[in-house]
Amino acid sequence: MPQKLRCAVIGAGGIARSHILGFRKHASAEVVAIAELSPERRQEAMTNFEIPRGVENYKELLEDKSIDIVSIALPNFLHSQVAVEAINAGKHVLLEKPMATHASEAQKILDALKKKKVVFMVGQNWRFEKEPQIVKDYVTRGELGDVYHARAWWLRPSGIPRIGSWFTQKKFGGGGCGYDIGVHMLDCTLHLMGCFDAVAVSGLTYAKFGPRGLGGGGWGKGEIDPNKPFDVEDYAGALIKLKNGSSVMLEVSWAMQADPTVGYGISLFGTEAGAQINPVKIIRIREGRNEVATPTYQKLALPEDRMVHFMDCVVNGAEPVVKPEQSFKVQRILDAIYESASSGKEVRLD
Repeated sequence: MPQKLRCAVIGAGGIARSHILGFRKHASAEVVAIAELSPERRQEAMTNFEIPRGVENYKELLEDKSIDIVSIALPNFLHSQVAVEAINAGKHVLLEKPMATHASEAQKILDALKKKKVVFMVGQNWRFEKEPQIVKDYVTRGELGDVYHARAWWLRPSGIPRIGSWFTQKKFGGGGCGYDIGVHMLDCTLHLMGCFDAVAVSGLTYAKFGPRGLGGGGWGKGEIDPNKPFDVEDYAGALIKLKNGSSVMLEVSWAMQADPTVGYGISLFGTEAGAQINPVKIIRIREGRNEVATPTYQKLALPEDRMVHFMDCVVNGAEPVVKPEQSFKVQRILDAIYESASSGKEVRLD
């Protein structure tokens, strides 16, 4: 049996569990270490997942030449710094989304990748879900025609990740729901449309519930300090115009007086057909009649787990479907949403 690749996870918060379980699905991966500042979270992960080694300082793992792969499951403000250090150490890197908290920080990752030939991917797990893969196949085959517009939304009525945690502080999170769940919807939509080049962004943000201590949810394991400010948004929206002439309407919330059944979804509008995710549908209007089909596919192009795909790329030397340049362009759009919301003006990216 071939020797397994030795993997280490940096961070033991809520998302780290997903990283560990994903690695464990791949025959060539073995999680041998975890780095975490909190002794309690570190020991909990080691016990629950039978991880033999735990350290407080992640740098110990980067210096360990026996470790082949690291995944980074840390607060947003640390993403770029730790990713660059891991790349420079010659590790293959799976980085939790978002890529960074600003395009200037994301650029440092691209610069590091030019010097070190390692496999790097931002873990945009939405691309690997079954429904987006089905719709992507329709788009690729030209079944929708020219996809000229899309709507993407994720409207939580009450889902702020632990008010008082790092998620709700700008200096740690960079932003609020836009960085947390907006990045999922934005990345997946641009992937489906096949264009990541934005030319203009108009954005708006609101913070109407978090500052009042309302709308809290249970996600995450980070410490909560009730005295820390809620200085991020709990709603974000944007109109994004792309270089190929198409457009995207994005709308996300952590807390909102909204119908809880609205949930999340993506709609694509093409000249020959439309497509919807959650639930997946293909819509055609012919001679005034609506035809709605519910496609079912048995074979998907990609595994339904970002960690498995990443491992496949490391093992086979393939290029990940989530390319660093795409993640950088998503970061630029996120930056533009906040800039536009602050200035009240459209931001040009061309």
